[in-house]
Amino acid sequence: MAKTILVPGGAGFIGSHTLLALKAAGYQPLVLDNLSNGHRDAVLEASFIQGDIRDEALLDQLFQDYPIDAVVHFAAFIEAGESVRDPMKFYDNNVAGSLNLIRAMVRHGVRKMVFSSTAAVYGDSTDAALTEDLPKVPINPYGQTKWAVECMLRDTAAAEGLQAIALRYFNAAGADAEGRLGERHDPETHLIPLVLQAASGQRDAISIFGTDYGTRDGTCIRDYIHVADLATAHVKALQHLFDMDDSDTPSEAGFYDAFNLGNGQGFSVREVVEAAKQVTGVDFAVKEEERRPGDPAVLVADASKARDRLDWKPETPALIDMVAHAWRFMNR
Repeated sequence: MAKTILVPGGAGFIGSHTLLALKAAGYQPLVLDNLSNGHRDAVLEASFIQGDIRDEALLDQLFQDYPIDAVVHFAAFIEAGESVRDPMKFYDNNVAGSLNLIRAMVRHGVRKMVFSSTAAVYGDSTDAALTEDLPKVPINPYGQTKWAVECMLRDTAAAEGLQAIALRYFNAAGADAEGRLGERHDPETHLIPLVLQAASGQRDAISIFGTDYGTRDGTCIRDYIHVADLATAHVKALQHLFDMDDSDTPSEAGFYDAFNLGNGQGFSVREVVEAAKQVTGVDFAVKEEERRPGDPAVLVADASKARDRLDWKPETPALIDMVAHAWRFMNR
């Protein structure tokens, strides 16, 4: 019988792509989403329940009604700039909501979780490539909330026998190769869709926030990872947890680990803009503006640990392909 996987936040960008990967791998996903950021029509081939992870009674009902074997947790607010303006919103949903979810899992004997974390836990590191053992010094409340949940998972694993993996990914990009899914944030905050909106005429120009960073062209550098590669990583992490049941690990033993997910390559904001111009053939307007608070200069992943222990690597690492897939979705 297919294992049932509860997917809070499964109607969002990365969550909805992961649903397809879970189904392809033989799992039965069950989506819980309050649709504050997600889209009902993005839930393909999966059962859907509208609700919130902060609703304790609803979680108890779900764990009673469905034979849930594991949780893949995406339900969080993610926009770093908004977290600076309204931190309590992020602590309430991301931290208190996750605590409620973890408590429900413990109450109902569900011991396995894959958690959607972020490279923002590393803060403004000056290391050329970020490894998992670097100090965790988030510079905005968004990163702080994700690190707080990781600490909860680590400590609950030790105390309650939870088995959890946190996946710290960098900048999700691209879209489903078949054009079924893509980015639809409202408002949109991710760079590639914003740039493509400028190319399509949906906005007058694209803004570059900060041109005086200590990088090769003065703009922020990020490690972009295709959303389908992120989805595959969640399935591999989940399988890693289930494989522990067939190992010599005691059945009651807790487990926690964290993995970076990225290309190991960094692309600057200017390079993203140029890739979009190349893909679309449109020479759209670009505005240079002041830095935004909370933006690190460089975030690039060392994902060798995921490669070695999860047998995972990006299958679509080229920025031009990620931009092209996103453009195809936007023009579907």
